[in-house]
Amino acid sequence: MINPDILDYIEKLSDSDKEICKILSKIIDEELRDAENKIWHAHPVWFLEENPIVGFSRQKKGIRLMFWSGKSFNEEQLNVEGEKFQDASIFYNAQSEINAADLKRWLKKSVEIQWDYKNLVKRKGELIKIKG
Repeated sequence: MINPDILDYIEKLSDSDKEICKILSKIIDEELRDAENKIWHAHPVWFLEENPIVGFSRQKKGIRLMFWSGKSFNEEQLNVEGEKFQDASIFYNAQSEINAADLKRWLKKSVEIQWDYKNLVKRKGELIKIKG
């Protein structure tokens, strides 16, 4: 079930961004049934065992869908920025750009491949792989 705070976040967006985020949140919620979801650092994020997995946010380039461990998915559609962390993302500017099959595959990988962001502060910035 999608957290009401996430639904509020989506409702405040422009019509085109709202449609993109409704589709993303519906598919994410259906595919990650065991995930907790909430607004975290001002954006919708889904967690497995308190570890952030996937989230989205409005940015200048469009709606950014980010996978915290996405760099390890080896998916060429996901953009990897920086060297320090394992995140990767894709930007959407229209709902027609969302490929549900790709999204479902990435969500499956987000369960199978995880880096431990939950304990990043405890480990003083050292990121370790916990799954995959």
